[in-house]
Amino acid sequence: MQTYPESLDWLYGLQKHGVKLGLRNISMLLSALGNPQNSFRSIHVAGTDGKGSVSAITASVLRQAGIRTGLYTSPHLERFNERICVNGVQISDEKLAYYVSKLRPKVEEMASGGMMCTFFEVTTAIAFMHFRDEGTEYAVIEVGMGGRYDATNVIVPEVSVITNISLEHTEYLGDTIEKIAAEKTGIIKEGVPVVTLCKEPALGVVRARAAEAGSEVTAVSPPDIVSMSPEGTEFVHGGKRYFVGLAGKHQAVNAATAVEAVRLLGDERTEDAVDLGLRNVSWPARLQKLPGHPIVLDVTHTAAGARDLAEDISWIYGKVTLVIGVLTDKDLRGIIKSLAPVVNRAVVASPDSERAMPLDAEMSQISDYLGNAEKAPSVGEAVRRALEIRGDDTVLITGSHFTIGEAIRWLGI
Repeated sequence: MQTYPESLDWLYGLQKHGVKLGLRNISMLLSALGNPQNSFRSIHVAGTDGKGSVSAITASVLRQAGIRTGLYTSPHLERFNERICVNGVQISDEKLAYYVSKLRPKVEEMASGGMMCTFFEVTTAIAFMHFRDEGTEYAVIEVGMGGRYDATNVIVPEVSVITNISLEHTEYLGDTIEKIAAEKTGIIKEGVPVVTLCKEPALGVVRARAAEAGSEVTAVSPPDIVSMSPEGTEFVHGGKRYFVGLAGKHQAVNAATAVEAVRLLGDERTEDAVDLGLRNVSWPARLQKLPGHPIVLDVTHTAAGARDLAEDISWIYGKVTLVIGVLTDKDLRGIIKSLAPVVNRAVVASPDSERAMPLDAEMSQISDYLGNAEKAPSVGEAVRRALEIRGDDTVLITGSHFTIGEAIRWLGI
């Protein structure tokens, strides 16, 4: 059997095949494995922003109800294992190596026939195998990209969730909200209820697709915010007061969405678990205040997400010193335009990724909105410099999972 490092090397080596949207490869691979995705019930979550948070909150409620719960999310912050959890416990190094050893011959056999499995397809297969072998009753499955042709779309869930939709991955999903919505609504299955945060014009696309599938749509309205603090958000939804242990107005919206998704499961075990599930949820780097540090982490990487983040930052912290680094396919101008009103000063770095936006390209865009931005040779150096110049500010680190992961490693937390 391969070791854990060897397994990761092989998995990451599959990234050379890039992104290939489609269900042929994953369907054939899962069939060879006995279709593990049919061994558990599921909630399927797509969208642009918030789908990871909605997934984490939903899984927290199910676990609180005593239900053996899987959670599949991407990308990770520090370790690959974060992507695949059962009852809040990450897949072990040994289990991951075991599954890679089982999968690799099948993947290489498919490759010899011209069917090259991608990193995400194989990772998805590993998650489904792990959930089956661990006796998972429900799994909350986050879509990787899009929906219709995403590798996760082989499941037939109990509930489909579509968070907000904004422009992202336009080279794969289309260059309008309507086109992207058409891809994301591909997760809607016949007769399966849908919960959505979408607004027009995306909401119209959701409703039309749901009507074709004979699926009921629950459109979640923004809840009323009672209070916000670094510890979490109190809000009113459906006439009831809740507290979610994640900071920010947008997390109240995500929590309300999770509440509706759980309600539609119709499982009586969840009735008394919602409050504690929301309160006790853990989902790192979502407006996360680090204990003992004047630092907030947030993985926002879209213009729409940055608008929500700026609103929350203004409410809770006032203005901040910013550390930012993004990938080359992100709308940095849109992100920084939204964040600029809450930023006193900024330090810019390029995250350690082949997909990172070059530092000079970042600076040229950011300088249009922030006159006092400076650059650093690495994310770690950017954090060090931000702490040095922040004055009384909180330091906000954002822009990418890669940026956050690098900052966490530099901080040694």
